[in-house]
Amino acid sequence: MTAPTVSVAKPPAAGAGVLRVIVTKVLTAIVVLFFVATAAFFLVRLSGDPVKLILPPDASAAQEATLRASLGLDRPLFTQYLDYLGGLPRLHFGNSLVYDQPVSEVLLARVPATLELAAAALVVALVLAIPAGTFAALRRGRAGDSGVMAGVLVGQSTPPFWVGIVLILVFAVQLQVLPASGYGGFTHLILPAVTLAVYSVAVIARLLRSSMIDVLGSDYIRTARAKGLSTGGIVVSHGMRNAALPVVTVIGLEVGTLLGGAILTEQVFSWPGIGRLTVEAIQNRDFPLVQASVLFFAATFVVVNLLVDLSYTVLDPRVRVNS
Repeated sequence: MTAPTVSVAKPPAAGAGVLRVIVTKVLTAIVVLFFVATAAFFLVRLSGDPVKLILPPDASAAQEATLRASLGLDRPLFTQYLDYLGGLPRLHFGNSLVYDQPVSEVLLARVPATLELAAAALVVALVLAIPAGTFAALRRGRAGDSGVMAGVLVGQSTPPFWVGIVLILVFAVQLQVLPASGYGGFTHLILPAVTLAVYSVAVIARLLRSSMIDVLGSDYIRTARAKGLSTGGIVVSHGMRNAALPVVTVIGLEVGTLLGGAILTEQVFSWPGIGRLTVEAIQNRDFPLVQASVLFFAATFVVVNLLVDLSYTVLDPRVRVNS
């Protein structure tokens, strides 16, 4: 008598699952950017007629009509919309109404300043938040934990522009050790970077504390302690890696928050980045520039979220298995 044959279904390859996730995420990102681009196009036109701002108040109706025709604003709205969508795949956003240059060139000239500010703020946030969150977790319920949590609460509830004004009053006006505004050397970067990083320090430190407390209460941590490993070795070798997954998610989202929050910070410190450029474009009703700026910030959020999702497959093997 022969034994019955049992067929076992072969599981799908992990690489195919990850590729399917990537394709789905990319298609979702394209749909999101399409809706953002559409909303930006129509909403910015509710702010008024830019021709009224460009020409002097005593301009004649003929002058207004001529300028409106030269800018292409006299065409039907749907035609303008189709032209706008047609240029997006080629990264052609039209010409700035104020600068009279291609919008892509105006934006690219400001991108380095914004990225420099956001990168410096992220470094400041990580340098302060990781030790603070770990310190609070190791001293859970003690005075050190309460002190860190009090600072986190203040950092999360304080508006960045107010922090910037206070820093200017203290370090630029009273102590006169740092410049109050402008763009130049390392000293010009300190106050805006710290201002932009305050909220992110609070968010990352708070989440890292909670995640680290969960990890430190795990069985394998107790086993490591029973083997005689030091607290520092346990945190570095076991705790930090396992507590990093939810923190990486927040760090990725904070990158988008730093770029978006740079709008107010750049205004306070006269930082010549995209945030300040966007405010100026809104004030001048520079439609093409506003549309491209909004799309830039949206694309940044989408790309960062996509990278965060993909980082899961590196940090957590369970994600690769589920994929």
